[in-house]
Amino acid sequence: MNAIDPAIQQAATTADQSSDFRQQFDAMHAATRRTAAVARAVRQARLDALFDLVHDNGDRFVEAIAADFGHRSAQETRLLELFPSLEAIRHTRSHFGGWMKPQGKAPSLWFRPGRARILMQPLGVVGIIVPWNYPLFLAISPMAAALAAGNRVMVKMSEFTPRTGELLASLATRYFAPEDVSVVLGDASVGADFARLPFDHLLFTGSTKVGHDIMRMAADNLTPVTLELGGKSPAIIGPDYPLEKAAERIVVGKLLNAGQTCIAPDYVLVPAGREQAFVDAARAVVAKCWPDLANTPDYSAIVNDRHYQRLQSYVDDARERGARIEPLSGAPADAVSRRLPPLALLGVGEDMRVMQDEIFGPLLPVLPYAELDAAIAYVNSHPRPLALYYFGNDSGNRDRVLEETVAGGVTVNDTILHIAQENLPFGGVGPSGMGHYHGIEGFRTFSKQKAVFYQSRLNGMSLFNPPYGALFERLAKFLIR
Repeated sequence: MNAIDPAIQQAATTADQSSDFRQQFDAMHAATRRTAAVARAVRQARLDALFDLVHDNGDRFVEAIAADFGHRSAQETRLLELFPSLEAIRHTRSHFGGWMKPQGKAPSLWFRPGRARILMQPLGVVGIIVPWNYPLFLAISPMAAALAAGNRVMVKMSEFTPRTGELLASLATRYFAPEDVSVVLGDASVGADFARLPFDHLLFTGSTKVGHDIMRMAADNLTPVTLELGGKSPAIIGPDYPLEKAAERIVVGKLLNAGQTCIAPDYVLVPAGREQAFVDAARAVVAKCWPDLANTPDYSAIVNDRHYQRLQSYVDDARERGARIEPLSGAPADAVSRRLPPLALLGVGEDMRVMQDEIFGPLLPVLPYAELDAAIAYVNSHPRPLALYYFGNDSGNRDRVLEETVAGGVTVNDTILHIAQENLPFGGVGPSGMGHYHGIEGFRTFSKQKAVFYQSRLNGMSLFNPPYGALFERLAKFLIR
């Protein structure tokens, strides 16, 4: 028997996968068109199933994610993936009944005693494209919102976390009917075919570069998109805030998942002359939290060789261009285990790749600013970030930063925590994304808000019927006075 060319075999496999999930989409789409209404009890059952899927298989997800990363701190997975996934479902289950109810609206004075209201209806089939850095939470959280809104859901998992994807796909067939939830696996070409499906809404979480491609693909079907992207999220330390406390909260937020977090602080702006003091404080935080960084199970690996080498190239480029590299740990970098100790970078310039690309790793540029005006101006001279962090107790300075900068979300005097607030919308702005979800915002994103006006039996609309005469002219003159 002749050997099969691996490239041909891969192409055939990809074509089969594309055909399979296209057929699955067609079945789901047809199901949504047979009836637009989805009862509260049906939505409740789907949310219950989603909760059970996560809750009953938590240890399996911890193991799968760790295997995909080479090493991922089990505690971080429980804290950053399992807990927020379950909390998102809990919050949604507690409130979606109220979100579903028609909303009465006062009609314009001229159209009374008619009535107006908004009906919240399912869109149909929602597509969710999941990144590799938090493969469980960034699948489950939007799924909860989409299911609560009465939609069917198709999820495309990242090829960089295959074990997690395979586990979720397997569990989905146990906890859901195939026409309700489907999980798609495969490489970037499968992802491209997935994005080209005529979804009723598509949510993508990932890089800004790929977000451009996703939007172009979705445009062929006029598919509305929510893009949760990234960018360079700044942390500003105000002149009145204790440097050691700021360093602790910035470093801990930065090093969750070894920096592979879309809202991790990407660089720090510190009062001029305090750069080295910040580095020293950051080094003390690392020594306290990860005293044996080379061996501790509490520090995660970089997800794969490609991203490990990308981060090393940022360091090499910065060093060659004159930056000073300050290790925050005595542990050596280990290419085999892909354990990359944190580094601070001083003297960085705009020409360096570390200041141009989203870092997505444990590298932290530290930049000085002379006055708060200069810090605000620096942030505003760059693309609007997904997150911004301000550390300061002076309410005037704090409010200036909040009012004079634009970012997807903000945590004051800490990092990361705004994403955990289910009552707050989560989303980017400009190059860091478009649209929102979490809590009621996710329900609204995945719903059609249908406007309905009920005409009253007694109304004066006949006064505006043709043929137009003197009465019409008097009424029109009054209306447009």
